[in-house]
Amino acid sequence: MATKKSNSIPPETIELYKKLIETVPKIELKGATMPYTSHNGHMFSFLDKDGKLGLRLSADERETFISMFKTSLCKAHWTVLKEYVEVPDKILKDTKTLKVYFQKSFKYVDTLKPKATKK
Repeated sequence: MATKKSNSIPPETIELYKKLIETVPKIELKGATMPYTSHNGHMFSFLDKDGKLGLRLSADERETFISMFKTSLCKAHWTVLKEYVEVPDKILKDTKTLKVYFQKSFKYVDTLKPKATKK
């Protein structure tokens, strides 16, 4: 993935995100200015313009994650993203811990009905 020069996400954050994505072999990094992952047409993780990682989780997993890591739901463009938790920077740096939730996120979207493609 090539990021544009105008991207304000720190390069080390993008590298941590890439390392996390590599824990699920079926997944590839997408997006030029806003890196994200998707499966069956459903986005399940992304880095916002400031380098904050949003992770899509099931209701039970969201509650557990928020409680365990003292975080909250993601906010983007003045909207709360109800299925996404904001991953604290400290946890983003801990791939071993975060990969468990990243894999749960992937499994969660795998249960959703695939979106029709435009191809």
